Amino acid sequence: MSITQSSAGAGASQPGLPIPKVTMPALGEMKRQGKPISALTAYDYPTARLADEGGIDLILVGDSLAMVVLGQENTLAVTVDEMLHHTRAVRRAVRRALVVSDMPFGSYHGAIADAVANAVRFVKEAGAEAVKIEGPRVELVRALCDAEIPVVGHLGLTPQSVHRMGGYRVQARTAEAARRLEADALALVHAGASAIVLEGVPREAAAAITAALPVPTIGIGAGPECDGQILVFHDLVNLTFAPPAKFVRRYGDASALLRSAIEHYREDVEHRAFPSDAESYHLPTRQTMGESAQDADFDSEEAVVNRDAFEDWPS
Repeated sequence: MSITQSSAGAGASQPGLPIPKVTMPALGEMKRQGKPISALTAYDYPTARLADEGGIDLILVGDSLAMVVLGQENTLAVTVDEMLHHTRAVRRAVRRALVVSDMPFGSYHGAIADAVANAVRFVKEAGAEAVKIEGPRVELVRALCDAEIPVVGHLGLTPQSVHRMGGYRVQARTAEAARRLEADALALVHAGASAIVLEGVPREAAAAITAALPVPTIGIGAGPECDGQILVFHDLVNLTFAPPAKFVRRYGDASALLRSAIEHYREDVEHRAFPSDAESYHLPTRQTMGESAQDADFDSEEAVVNRDAFEDWPS
């Protein structure tokens, strides 16, 4: 186990300087000003902290964690408790971005009262600032907003509907289907949805919906005219171990970096190059194994596990 010094939730800004918090109204203002919204998924403290310090506006704790973190075939198996667990970790890391959590499959597909109760858990227990639900569930959106829970809708290719759709297929590929999608989006907004994710729809359809809605659209595989864009963190940095979708652009290769680091570590261990003497601890000067430890200097540098923190050790 590594013992490290960390300032939990610390961001990149200088101490003492206020950090403008991204809120749902702030996203709406960004749309009105024509300022693009950046969004990214995160599932744990380190990736959420990197996303927040990188200036991402909206962090989604996506149910995609079922696939990219837990190794499931699709998003359907992840549970409410698992989503809450990961949302808590993300929330601890974030100072600026808006934290939105996916409600997983089955958590809002029954009675509306049960769905609202589950959504309350995401806000009350995990610190989410909004929840995301898939499909044109107008009455549910209205009930969530009545419970003071901001809602992000999700239309088009909705991964929780993978079995009904017969796979991950582009949606709204006809003019009639695109009009229905726009009507669904408007209905969600009229019910109180604060933003709409558009996934896997033709660019032209997404552009028309974006122009028609008074709230932001966040695109994923929906073209550049959306008010914002979102990608899965693991797609962004090549950690999915699968060919990317057409809409994915890889901005880094964490897979190659991590694999190389692991291989070099293994080689150093096999050749006894790690740990070195400089990375080892020593008995106090002039003390041998046969001597009593009562004279050991427990305030010395060698008594501190994290040598970098020695200067902060109490005197």
